[in-house]
Amino acid sequence: QVQLVESGGGLVPPGGSLRLSCAASGSIFSSNVMGWYRQGPGKQRELVAFITSGGSANYGDSVLGRFTISRDNAKNSVYLQMINLKPEDTATYYCNLRQTPYVYWGQGTQVTVSS
Repeated sequence: QVQLVESGGGLVPPGGSLRLSCAASGSIFSSNVMGWYRQGPGKQRELVAFITSGGSANYGDSVLGRFTISRDNAKNSVYLQMINLKPEDTATYYCNLRQTPYVYWGQGTQVTVSS
């Protein structure tokens, strides 16, 4: 079994920054993909970014150039640095771990961008 625990959400004004963290524990495979998804009010869950255990990263179009995903394999952790936040970034952000054939989700952390 795997558990994912997110932290770092909060309230930030437009143009501000936040850093999300996610720590995985349990039976973690050496080859996996960790990432972040988000779900805003009245919207479907969407990909924010993901990164492989080898360090290859991919981003959703709406966050490209503003968000940076990184990971620490030794700590089984993934991070999301968010800058120039916009009101439309307001959402619950979920950590995700994929290790074939399993997929795990965290409980989510709320990010609210508002003045």
